[in-house]
Amino acid sequence: CSPAFTTGFGHSHQRSRVFTLISSSAMLRAIVSGSRGAARFAARARLYTNHGAESGSGMRATTILCVRHEGEVAVVGDGQVSMGSQVMKPNAVKVRRIGTDDEPILTGFAGATADCFTLRERLERKIEEHPGQLTRACVELAKNWRMDKYLRRLDAVLLVANKDVSLTVTGNGDVIEPHDGIIAIGSGGSFALAAARALIDQPGLSAMDIARKSMNIAADMCVYTNHNFVEDTIPSESATKIDDDADGDKESD
Repeated sequence: CSPAFTTGFGHSHQRSRVFTLISSSAMLRAIVSGSRGAARFAARARLYTNHGAESGSGMRATTILCVRHEGEVAVVGDGQVSMGSQVMKPNAVKVRRIGTDDEPILTGFAGATADCFTLRERLERKIEEHPGQLTRACVELAKNWRMDKYLRRLDAVLLVANKDVSLTVTGNGDVIEPHDGIIAIGSGGSFALAAARALIDQPGLSAMDIARKSMNIAADMCVYTNHNFVEDTIPSESATKIDDDADGDKESD
């Protein structure tokens, strides 16, 4: 038995290199001897190596959280951009507002930067084609994303929210609305989602308060997420009405 199977490995990239060497030598033995067992072993080793490469290149370099609570919508994203084990940028803007002043739409993205910008531009076109119908615009985008031979190569996940609905859009054709108004994507998404669900029923916390506290927890736990947050919010209709009334009183004075 090879020593590779009798000793443990501390890191996934070490295992990947070892299995790559084993795969190459096994394939050579298969070619020389015609052994089906060696060929099967080489195929299994190659599958393991490919899986390790894919898992290392996942969408892990960000956390975006959307919280809908008491009519308010808050979206918070971190600013870290990672390439492998290096932090390339600490203050990237991954949360942006599109739409109009009357119908604002908050977007956040996780994945390759160029792919995310391309998809956001496509989303803006769909919103222009279907004004006031965010869900339909996202469904049309998901259709094109899945069926177009160029768009299907784009590697990203989008978070989209307006005053009425919050959605996750993926390249698999998924357009998902959460049951509790909370969405989290990216490497620290699970941490942020769990924290937000734990805080959502605490009295005295607004949607932005919940989002900030949850993102702080995610940033403390996820190495690909930092504390340089970009925040945006859509206030509740009651808060907007109060602000308008206050502005009117100031003008009258």
